[in-house]
Amino acid sequence: MQARNHRAAMTNLPLPLRLGTGAILFLALAACGDSGSQTNAQKGAPPAPPVTVAAPVKRTVVDRDEYVGRFVAVDSVEIRARVSGYLDAVHFTDGELVKEGELLFTIDQRPFKAALDQARADLQRAKAQVDLANSDLTRAQDLIERKTISEAIFEQRVQAKRAADAQLQAAEAAVRNAELNLEFTELRSPIAGRIGDRRVSRGNLVVGGSQPSTSLLATIVSTDPIRFEFTFDEAAFLRYARLADGGTADSPRGTSMQIELRLLDEQQFSHKGKIDFIDNVIEQASGTIRGRAVFENPKALFTPGMFARVRMPASAPFEALLVPDTAVGTEQVRKFVYVVDGENTVRQKYVTLGHLENGLRVILKGIDASDRIIVNGQMRARPGAKVTPLQEGEQPSGAPGGATAKAK
Repeated sequence: MQARNHRAAMTNLPLPLRLGTGAILFLALAACGDSGSQTNAQKGAPPAPPVTVAAPVKRTVVDRDEYVGRFVAVDSVEIRARVSGYLDAVHFTDGELVKEGELLFTIDQRPFKAALDQARADLQRAKAQVDLANSDLTRAQDLIERKTISEAIFEQRVQAKRAADAQLQAAEAAVRNAELNLEFTELRSPIAGRIGDRRVSRGNLVVGGSQPSTSLLATIVSTDPIRFEFTFDEAAFLRYARLADGGTADSPRGTSMQIELRLLDEQQFSHKGKIDFIDNVIEQASGTIRGRAVFENPKALFTPGMFARVRMPASAPFEALLVPDTAVGTEQVRKFVYVVDGENTVRQKYVTLGHLENGLRVILKGIDASDRIIVNGQMRARPGAKVTPLQEGEQPSGAPGGATAKAK
């Protein structure tokens, strides 16, 4: 009813007034539509994504090469018996550390003590023969001066004296040999180190001597210091030879170079050592040469045969730029980083990488010291896209505290 009355009232208005009222209403509706469309456009445009940027770190570094190798003992000894006999006692626990000169095995000594007693008795008999020969020779000298005996008898007495002296020397040698055999029944450690398990149990017959068939009783390896052996190629050998300072033609090559090591379960190269030997021949088949380093091993953590990784200097110190390793991306075989230019636009730069140093990657080529490297938020960055660069700990605008608020 009210709508019909409103239309009737509008119909009763003069024509010019009705046209003006319609125009005003159309303009009002158009203005409302434009305002709504602008608001929706402003609300629909996403803001530039925030990323964390940082400048490259400038630092003096040294190129380093890494190799994998094995530990080897400085000294390794096989314990074998020098005399044959039944094993009488074992004086160590399998796998323990032993000292130099420590008693390890004892072979039944009774036969050797008897042999020593017999040798000593033979020695006494030989001494008695020498005394008798000396007396006979003395009497013969008196008799020959008085022309009582012939020259032939005198010569016999002289030869008997020489034979008695020879028998005495043989008896003395037999005593020394018997004493050695008795001493050899006690097998002592020739070095300090860690002994393995016993290969022969008490009560078994031990075959001694110098033949290859002699019984192996145990093995001992030294532990402190310990050596580490690895191989490197010919090009690396030339680099190290030129880096070695203070060496002469007759001095060991590369012995002044320091080396760092880490075990397979470690992340840092925390063990320090020194190169003590480089081989004198490059293997023709592989084109590599053997190097050796020595490390202190007071806790016996390093074990012969254990794998480890070593790192050694490959260049003179130089100035380089470093970025967090997480900032480096991969595109097939090429490496790159994202940088933000002065207009807050992402640019992609391809780089040449160096070694990793304390979580930072050395960049040999591709960036400048003034670049702003994206170190966090690479997934939100695309080359040519706009971003909102933030320093580490800074929050984007709209976060509590404003655009410059620092993360607590």
